[in-house]
Amino acid sequence: MMRIILFCIFLIPLFPSVASTFQDTTTHLEEVTVRAYFTEQPLLRLTASAGVVSPTALGNQSGTTLLPAINTVPGVRMEERSPGSYRLSLRGSLLRSPFGVRNVKVYLDEIPLTDAGGNTYLNVLDAGSIEGIEVLKGPDGSLFGANSGGVVLIRPQGMGDETDPKASLRLNGGSFGLFHEQLSATLNPTAGYRFGFSQAYQRADGYRQNSAMKRAAFQTVQRWNYNPRGELRLIALYSDLRYLTPGGLTEAQYAEDPKLARPATPATPGALEQQAGIVNKTLIGGLVHDIHIGSRLRHVAAVFGSHTDFSNPFITNYELRNEANMGFRTYLDYRGGGSGVFSWHANVGMEGQFGKNDFANYENHGGVRGDAMAIDALRSSQHFYFVRFSADVYNRLLLETSLSLNYYGYRFRPLFPDSEPHYTRRSFDAEWMPRAALSYMLAPQWVWRASVSRGYSPPTLEEVRASDQVINTALEAETGWNYETGFRWQPGNRRIAVDGSVFYYRMEDAIIRQVLETDAEFFGNAGGVNQRGIELSASAWAIEPDQTGWLRGLQLGTNLTLSKFRFGNYRVGDDDFTGNKLTGVPGTTLVSSLLARFPGGIEAYAMHNYTSAIPLNDANTVFAGAYHLLQTKLTWNKPLGSRFIFQVFAGGDNLLNQRYSLGNDINAFGGRFFNAAAPRNFYAGMALRI
Repeated sequence: MMRIILFCIFLIPLFPSVASTFQDTTTHLEEVTVRAYFTEQPLLRLTASAGVVSPTALGNQSGTTLLPAINTVPGVRMEERSPGSYRLSLRGSLLRSPFGVRNVKVYLDEIPLTDAGGNTYLNVLDAGSIEGIEVLKGPDGSLFGANSGGVVLIRPQGMGDETDPKASLRLNGGSFGLFHEQLSATLNPTAGYRFGFSQAYQRADGYRQNSAMKRAAFQTVQRWNYNPRGELRLIALYSDLRYLTPGGLTEAQYAEDPKLARPATPATPGALEQQAGIVNKTLIGGLVHDIHIGSRLRHVAAVFGSHTDFSNPFITNYELRNEANMGFRTYLDYRGGGSGVFSWHANVGMEGQFGKNDFANYENHGGVRGDAMAIDALRSSQHFYFVRFSADVYNRLLLETSLSLNYYGYRFRPLFPDSEPHYTRRSFDAEWMPRAALSYMLAPQWVWRASVSRGYSPPTLEEVRASDQVINTALEAETGWNYETGFRWQPGNRRIAVDGSVFYYRMEDAIIRQVLETDAEFFGNAGGVNQRGIELSASAWAIEPDQTGWLRGLQLGTNLTLSKFRFGNYRVGDDDFTGNKLTGVPGTTLVSSLLARFPGGIEAYAMHNYTSAIPLNDANTVFAGAYHLLQTKLTWNKPLGSRFIFQVFAGGDNLLNQRYSLGNDINAFGGRFFNAAAPRNFYAGMALRI
């Protein structure tokens, strides 16, 4: 309660001071829009709870990671166990995510980054190759397929509508051996043809032992407007990511020397000894055809594929995975009615993916692959059909209904030590995922919204065949109903934006990570989980952007996440965890920011993140302590002639020098929960832009 009071105290002085300036200005700032449901629409009237990570928000960060910018969205939590090892959750815990992304659907334009087996390698992306991110919170499978947490829509560099060419070269370095180089350009060499590309290289030694990382990435977007109404675009991404994994520490080890990699025990070797790490080489590509047929009908079709070579020398084994995916997505978009009184919008489409995954585990002899332990071939497939209808009445009442029918299944065949001649199939029942929502404009500045939707998330292949090397055919899909309501407020000049939501998601058969004594993990269904939450965000230009005065713009922002997530009927053997706090979820997160602009092209940015204590096991007997993170960045932009801008920047992170763990190992055997994050650290760099 005290944190809520402090939050309100922060807002009370903000809004009167801002409101007092409104009477004397007619300045209108640019409206925030999203493309969440196929067409550009104002965020103000969107029926879904959503967050937008704008190019400005990305630019306020170091440029080497998406994590701080994404964590400014309430209800969203991104973690980093070590450089390059990311996890992401939307309105939920990371119970299913030892690394990577689960129960969240992620798209790069029209191409799913989430593969047919349900896994997403978000860490293959370079932060500088992204123009913006839209986050739809809560289950939204009606148009995007299976998910129980939400949907992330990533806009790659080169998808903007600007016609002028632009290019940039950026170099920066910092503490613990950080170096990042990024080259990008968007060009229009001929009429009707545009292309963008981004090349990046990043390395870091890491704060802890055995935590170095390297990533080389290349991304391109090629766009052909072969006629005024049709466009064909190619999207391709290649990433070569290598990072070492230091492993979790016990509380005593974490307190004594947080830089340590996981030491050896009498039963198992240590992370350094086994050269524990991950190599991920991923190629993703696809073609998207977008055409307007007449003035009302639009058709979009996409074909895509990916290939991943994955290797993971681990404490107890050496895992190799060969993954290949292919798929398609197509839909029709039709607009009807007239503007002002009644207009409507209808969509129908489908998406399908097919995956080929080969899992092989070998003995690990100090980072050298030994004899085979287990080899399995798995094949996955999923497809869904969807329809959507929305109606806008008097530009005031927006009604939406949508529905999808989802199919998922996998096949497996053991190859070693015992070989089976035929595949065994596990097919899940077809699942309906409905959604109904509305938004109503109570006044020109106030919009109320409400929605009800069903979530569905089947187990990923990495959960079906986890590191215990046992194919778990008993694992069921998560399902549940989400109920929520919320509001948005934005005055006519758009200098203030306030967004709030309250939700209740009752999940059944939640998938939970468990760890064996050998450190191998496995997954099971935990029964019900009750997720209640409040999300509130506010931002305001206390001093609007101007070209005069010593302070030429001051923007304040804050967001609050309150999560009351509890286990329902959940028992493991003789242990009863019913009513316990959901593992891995902080009860309170408060993020506040300040952006100040000064003469001479100087900008200062600061952000504070408070995260409350986090339960680390289902029994709620171990918690990670609360922490306060403070980061700043100072930027100087200097025009060089009429075309070039030279930029110099410097910043610092964890300036309060907090000892905290940003990516905990939950339900860890032997109490090895903690992955220490870096203490106070700094970076600096320069960029040249056209």
